Amino acid sequence: MYQALYRKYRPLEFEDVVGQNVIVNTLKNAVVYNHISHAYLFSGPRGTGKTTIAKIFARAVNCLDSKDGLACGKCKNCQYSFSKECMDIIEIDAASNNGVDEIRELRNNVNILPSELKYKVYIIDEVHMLSIGAFNALLKTIEEPPSHVIFVLATTDPQKIPATIISRCQWYTFKKISNNDIVKRLRQIVDNEEITVDNTVLEKIAEASDGGLRDAIGLLDKLRAYSTGAISLDDFYEINGQVNDIELDELQKMIFSNNVKEVLFKVEKYYQDGKNLVQVLKQLMLLIKDELFDYYVNDKSLIADEDVMVDFLNLLNNEIVNIKKADDVKLSVQITLLHYIDANIKKSNGKISETINKPLDNKTIVKVQKEEVSVVSNPTIEEKNVFSHEKVDFSKVKELMLIRARNTMIEALKTELTKEQNNLNVFNDYTFDQNNGYLACELLDGTVRAASNSSIILSYDYESMIEKMYNHIDKLIEFYNKISNNNKIIALITNEEWNNLKNEYMVLRKEGRQFSYQEEPVLNINNNNDKITDEDNNDIIKEAKDLFGDIVEIKED
Repeated sequence: MYQALYRKYRPLEFEDVVGQNVIVNTLKNAVVYNHISHAYLFSGPRGTGKTTIAKIFARAVNCLDSKDGLACGKCKNCQYSFSKECMDIIEIDAASNNGVDEIRELRNNVNILPSELKYKVYIIDEVHMLSIGAFNALLKTIEEPPSHVIFVLATTDPQKIPATIISRCQWYTFKKISNNDIVKRLRQIVDNEEITVDNTVLEKIAEASDGGLRDAIGLLDKLRAYSTGAISLDDFYEINGQVNDIELDELQKMIFSNNVKEVLFKVEKYYQDGKNLVQVLKQLMLLIKDELFDYYVNDKSLIADEDVMVDFLNLLNNEIVNIKKADDVKLSVQITLLHYIDANIKKSNGKISETINKPLDNKTIVKVQKEEVSVVSNPTIEEKNVFSHEKVDFSKVKELMLIRARNTMIEALKTELTKEQNNLNVFNDYTFDQNNGYLACELLDGTVRAASNSSIILSYDYESMIEKMYNHIDKLIEFYNKISNNNKIIALITNEEWNNLKNEYMVLRKEGRQFSYQEEPVLNINNNNDKITDEDNNDIIKEAKDLFGDIVEIKED
């Protein structure tokens, strides 16, 4: 009988687990040093390895000859724990066993000694599905279980679990698996299975899986069954009810050109062709998000005005849930797009913005209305940052950041690191925020390397990314602290600088020393652009004339 790929390639050892290195290393150390807790809580999105790691951990703690926290796979305990007859590793589905009676039966059974193994391990999947009465019945058992019992609770919805249960468990939060890690794992599978598929298709599968490796492998399995030969990008689009990049770009242009007739015709055509309209809207959201990210970070030009694209992205983000639930999805999509275009036409008085497809120079702030351009002579703080003539002294700011990073490493705590890594995940909910989306994207693009009670180290791939953030670092820190309910300063460094600091730190530790604390120099990072001189304004006006010629009308308020 054919075995599904996600079952065939389910990890059996810690070393096979993808994308959860922190949790895996912590559990391996627990086995090595025999620091086994009586209860664990694994929470996180579906398909990220919660139940898989629970089973691997259950076998590792029972191994008679474990090496570096890994089960040997050869001793009698390992042989028994892998067998179908194993009665000491018990997996319970709380969705179908969520009553008080089932938990009372569990309470009676925990006192029975293991039949073969050292520990009896109870893995309760989707534990948030238990009733309040069942949780109350479980509470005393989790608080004071027999020494031969370990509980592992797994859930996708930890907020539904009573705080009294959580406080008695070691809590591990599983993160979504990165697209790169998913692609690497899929490549291993297709090579083993001799499946012909391009890396572009694997990248699309990773995007569609939304951080769930099991979903990604399941989608690969479905594509394998659908395609008679090599799996193509068209196969991926067809089986997921999506449209290709050319079609998606055309739809975007129609919407931002306020072309009602063509947009409605396109939606109708997609429906008749059997496309999943919800998936098409999600594709559109990802496309616009990527374009805005490139605009904020890489200074790429946009197909339409920034505020127009952000408004549309917010609209889709708010309406996508209602559209999914609608009785007539096609009609709901058409009405949503129709209302948006109608409002956009009224907002622009029937005129489509003439800045579409016309990239503007960074330093020039212009507003195009019919055939006139206004140069703002009293710019806002945000506008000052756009055409700043006084550059931040990056060398001094870089020096400050390295001092801050060293000071952080002196007081770094593992608990704070875990806390800030979890805090960073929260910013996924703010990537589409109209005012702060670019700040959330900047934070998510970094990696939390160390944290103390008062500071954090974030590292990035490229120095150019960090230099852009120097111009609004106070705003970035304020946003981070507001959302994460913190009051910390942030050190922004490159990955290369982090590796150098880490190596320097390890050398000092071996010598019984550590970094010396340094006072941070006071720098005026964000206020050096507050005054725009007449000479600056003349430069701006000249650039506007060079760009638009005689059609420019200069207005100075």
